[in-house]
Amino acid sequence: MIYLKNVATLQFFSDKCTSCKMCMKVCPHKVFDIKENKIYITDKDKCMECGACMKNCKFDAITVDTGVGCAEALIRGILTGKEACCDNC
Repeated sequence: MIYLKNVATLQFFSDKCTSCKMCMKVCPHKVFDIKENKIYITDKDKCMECGACMKNCKFDAITVDTGVGCAEALIRGILTGKEACCDNC
């Protein structure tokens, strides 16, 4: 599932990554994968900014601003009956 294009705040720092695969285990949308023993982002637009990857990365290789992106916007849109908006609408 893709939420809104080009708005996710997810950042991945491969130089800090040890390829422990924890991000792959905790990500509900399979945003991370591994190839040749290197973790990479498959599709940043799949990120719902829940923060599970960042909270479980012991090496500070991932940052994401939780609660500001698409997941929060979709929930707010459903609750208010308005269109999803990633800004402070």
